[in-house]
Amino acid sequence: MTRILVVDDEPQILRALRINLRARGYDVEVADSGTAALKAAAGHPPDLVVLDLGLPDLDGTEVIRGLRGWTSVPIIVLSGRAGSEDKVAALDAGADDYVTKPFGVDELLARIRAVTRRLAGSPADAGGPGSAAVQRIGRHTVDLADRVVTRDDGVEVKLTPTQWSMLEKLLRHPGKLVSQRQLLHEVWGPEYHNETNYLRQYMAQLRRKLEDDPARPRHLITEPGMGYRYRP
Repeated sequence: MTRILVVDDEPQILRALRINLRARGYDVEVADSGTAALKAAAGHPPDLVVLDLGLPDLDGTEVIRGLRGWTSVPIIVLSGRAGSEDKVAALDAGADDYVTKPFGVDELLARIRAVTRRLAGSPADAGGPGSAAVQRIGRHTVDLADRVVTRDDGVEVKLTPTQWSMLEKLLRHPGKLVSQRQLLHEVWGPEYHNETNYLRQYMAQLRRKLEDDPARPRHLITEPGMGYRYRP
């Protein structure tokens, strides 16, 4: 059973989400502050976190960074902040998705299902003719079968589920252009066809983790206005 930690300081939202998620077969724990959320996640690690940014003690982005210090658990931000700067800050801190309040429960459930699929992987990611399970990016070895990235000095590089999904789409098609629309559709879903800022943020994160010089990438290449390409 998928275990979800819901973090929000509004009792009505916590109650509504707890009831709706449990009715659909999820195991739910709730927290009404950033400190309580970090303590709950450390004590009993969840499979997914739904997180409000406007918490009474810590800003939600601080909670994201705190979680990302030790776990790659998927994080869906749930916030009344609709500005693009807030979205970028949350995604850059390590969130996997962003839902703006007010929201429909059906929309949130769809986002949860999408993130869960990314975590589990999909049959389409199993590879195809000519795909290799192990690829190299600079000083890193990427094992797509075991989902492990290792530096040449033996240190493992942690990727979030969404970072993995985006990287896999590129590495499964070495040398080929993968369009923006294709990446958005396959990683986030068809309703995200205009969210090109997601691609920019996640590509920047991958380059910081994998490229020797993120400002001058040699392997994770942007094709302006078209998409991205993995250059072996």
